[in-house]
Amino acid sequence: MGVRVTNGRALLAAVMGLGVAVSAQAGEYPDIGPLPALKVDAAKAELGKRLFFDKRLSGDAGIACSTCHVPENGFGSKEALSPGYPGNGNFRNAPSVINTAYKKVWLHDGRIGTDLNDVTREMITEDYIMNMDMRIMQERLKQDPVYVEMFKAAGKNEPSNGGARSIIPEYLKSLTSRNAPFDSGKMSASAKSGMALFKGKAGCIQCHNGPLLSDQKPHNTGVPENFDVFLDPMNHQAFIAFAMFQGIPNYMNLKRDPGYLNITLDPKDMGKFITPSLRELKYTAPYMHNGTIKTLAEVVEFYNQGGGKDGNKSPLLKPLQLSKAEKKDLVAFLEALSGDQLTSDQYVWKSEYPAEYPAIDNWTQVRN
Repeated sequence: MGVRVTNGRALLAAVMGLGVAVSAQAGEYPDIGPLPALKVDAAKAELGKRLFFDKRLSGDAGIACSTCHVPENGFGSKEALSPGYPGNGNFRNAPSVINTAYKKVWLHDGRIGTDLNDVTREMITEDYIMNMDMRIMQERLKQDPVYVEMFKAAGKNEPSNGGARSIIPEYLKSLTSRNAPFDSGKMSASAKSGMALFKGKAGCIQCHNGPLLSDQKPHNTGVPENFDVFLDPMNHQAFIAFAMFQGIPNYMNLKRDPGYLNITLDPKDMGKFITPSLRELKYTAPYMHNGTIKTLAEVVEFYNQGGGKDGNKSPLLKPLQLSKAEKKDLVAFLEALSGDQLTSDQYVWKSEYPAEYPAIDNWTQVRN
């Protein structure tokens, strides 16, 4: 958000009026609009839902995917810094996984750009996140009769770690925006004015474009550091584990999140993060990759000021000089990008899991 075009056409637009500004900027970028429908395999999605909420997918059965991706919080983290694997903290805010099936690049730093199968594997196996050995996970799944039946219903011969990695993304495909005023055409007058600002004077569309309202590219906007990452030993431990594995130079002396640099190791990419989708923002506070901004009004003001202070900050960011009314309209538009909360049984596994695995009769004679 909050990028102002400063080229000649933008200057002409400012002279001739907002309507021209909208067309001058918006026409240069993929337009915002509804997301296309996705086909979802119901049996696989139901199995994926059970897996997503099952703490037994973590090493000590202490946390599930849903521990960080909380349904009531738009399937994102309600804490500024997400919970880590027990014995660790974390150093980033877990983003919403609603609409994640539409993405081409994942995670705040964009380090995975293949598919959701790979994202699922990293989240489950990473030591500071869920710390699971896939071989152990497979055995746990095979010993649960409910999983045995659900894997069969989903067209799988038996529970397996590869099957689980392919099934969870099918569930994620079911988590898509529903009935957002922006998509239904039922926005308020204030939200419509905000959309005009979004496409024009505020220049948000330069990075937040297309149906996801994200160009899925890295940018540095000067987001302030969350120093709880470095002052809290548990959080710092997770940061060190991540940075060491990524091969980030001088990581023990870093006092900032390198962001996209961990992919390129190029200093000019320090502090860049992938443009987040703006859908479901009403539910996903706090904001930014490190949860340092608490409200949408504060996000708008942050970009109204031209972003934060950073030597690598994008040159596109300039103070916007929005009026109080304009900032209010922009917030109204951002809120109109949020639809129904996905907290019903359709999206959330609410049945209990077994406290213990049932004993296998004649286990010495049964093939595992």
